Amino acid sequence: MPQIHPTAVVHSDAEISQSVVIGPFCYIEPGVVVGDGCMLDSHVTIKAGTTLGRNNRIFQGAILGGDPQDRKYAGEPTFLEIGDDNVIREYVTIHRATGEGKSTIVGSRNYIMAQVHFGHNCHIGNDSAFTNNVGLAGHVTVEDLVTVGGMSGIHQFVRVGKLAMIGGMTKVVRDVPPFMIVDGAEEAKVHDINAVGLRRLGVSQEARLALHKACKLLFKSQIGLANAIEIVRREVRMTPEVEYLLAFQERLYGGKNGRGDQR
Repeated sequence: MPQIHPTAVVHSDAEISQSVVIGPFCYIEPGVVVGDGCMLDSHVTIKAGTTLGRNNRIFQGAILGGDPQDRKYAGEPTFLEIGDDNVIREYVTIHRATGEGKSTIVGSRNYIMAQVHFGHNCHIGNDSAFTNNVGLAGHVTVEDLVTVGGMSGIHQFVRVGKLAMIGGMTKVVRDVPPFMIVDGAEEAKVHDINAVGLRRLGVSQEARLALHKACKLLFKSQIGLANAIEIVRREVRMTPEVEYLLAFQERLYGGKNGRGDQR
């Protein structure tokens, strides 16, 4: 049976798996689901509509599933879904979605450091790291294997591509391309490919060189993005990583080769 400290308040309608450990002064509302192997340190609050998968470690003072900070929210039932094997450190706040039946989603194996905030309707992938005091506004999407430096702020509706790295104290108001390093306190700018992350992932030197060439054309030249995409397709080896990068950038224009509805 679960180990629940006598000072914790756990509603009888919460679904707590047998191997869960709940520490002192935790508060769990009705309808919460906590999966096998989860460990909650002291003073953790989990609000109604929240589901935790397996083997998550939640540290002191974290609040999961609070009401969205959105003036449009009118009390409709919404959700927070968290996957498996996440580390959620002290005083993290993650809010439910806005919009009846909608969810804020956090994947698996993420490392979320102290005082990070995920706003409503965020979609977080897997295997990412969020350093202390990072803030994500509503409707932010973060793909897999991303690293976000401390005290960075990400504007609502921004998408961060996979294996991107964002430097500390960066202001992010536009989409962050996959596989790139971006940094900038006043404006986030692409600096180069995330070479260390790519090597760790097993991406070959040849593929990294192709990404580097694509990076120079897309983000370092004075060529317009739509034309730069066409040049990359002609002149750079089409590795899976380059294809993914181009597809990500083409979203900005809504169609193939950056044309979309602008023809």
